[in-house]
Amino acid sequence: MSDTENQALLRTMADLMASGLETKVEPFPETEREFGEILDELRAADPKDLKAKLVIAGFLDHPYGPDRLRCQECISYLVNRKWCDLPELAVPAEPDWYCKLWRI
Repeated sequence: MSDTENQALLRTMADLMASGLETKVEPFPETEREFGEILDELRAADPKDLKAKLVIAGFLDHPYGPDRLRCQECISYLVNRKWCDLPELAVPAEPDWYCKLWRI
C-alpha cells in the first residue's frame, strides 16, 4: 500500500471515529482465549470492511482507560509507518489511538 493510500485510509478511519462510530471497546480481553476470540471474529469479517474492523477491535481515536493505553506502546504498532501490524487488522493507526487488542 502506498503512502498516499495509507494517508487516505487513515483519514477515513479518523472520520469514522470522529463521526461517533460505536466500537466494542469493552470487555478488554484478559486471557489468550478472549484475545483469540476477537481475532477469530476479525478473521470471519470481510477484510475490506474497514468499519467492521474498527468496531470489532474496539478502536478509539484517543488513549483509553486509567493507564491511557494507546497504539504507540502496543507491540504490534510500527511507529515509523504509523501501522498496526497485527495480521487480522493490518491498518494504519495514529500513535494516540487505541484498540482493545493492545499488547505489551
